[in-house]
Amino acid sequence: MTQSTQNQTSNSSNEYFDLHTSGVGYINRIREVDVKKGQNFMACTIGALRGVKSAVEYTYFDCRVSGAEAAKVVKSLEEIGEDKQVLAGFKVGDQYSETFVYKSGNKKGETGICTKAHLLYLSWVKVDGETFYTAPKKESSDKSAPVPLEQTASANSEGALPLTTQEEEKTTMTA
Repeated sequence: MTQSTQNQTSNSSNEYFDLHTSGVGYINRIREVDVKKGQNFMACTIGALRGVKSAVEYTYFDCRVSGAEAAKVVKSLEEIGEDKQVLAGFKVGDQYSETFVYKSGNKKGETGICTKAHLLYLSWVKVDGETFYTAPKKESSDKSAPVPLEQTASANSEGALPLTTQEEEKTTMTA
């Protein structure tokens, strides 16, 4: 492998695609998770509000608190107690779904689905309607602007992503 190929390989190994979701929701179940191997971490559940204001629905995220500033805020919220209503503006990332089996209650033995995510950022937090935290204003940057397709993935001359092997086979068979 040549030096330039090694540099390209090491540079591209740090590239990835982000999927972030932002919204407003209630923070519950703040806890520290003890792990046998590795470092303990803070976790919480966010009941994200969605739908019409007069008939709100919830989507739940079981979050590992990953953002440094978010971790400080969640840690301070842990000390105020579970009986308070905590509403926050949030950003989560790296969402994925996981199945589990209910161990108690009227759904005992049934399979459920949980959406896991990393809590990256809290823009504001209110406890029982009173402002508890407001994130400092960020300087505007182009980092939040969408990245053109040509820069995010190798595109063909029409700007489309390359075909997978199965799609290539289908194209070859129909031609």
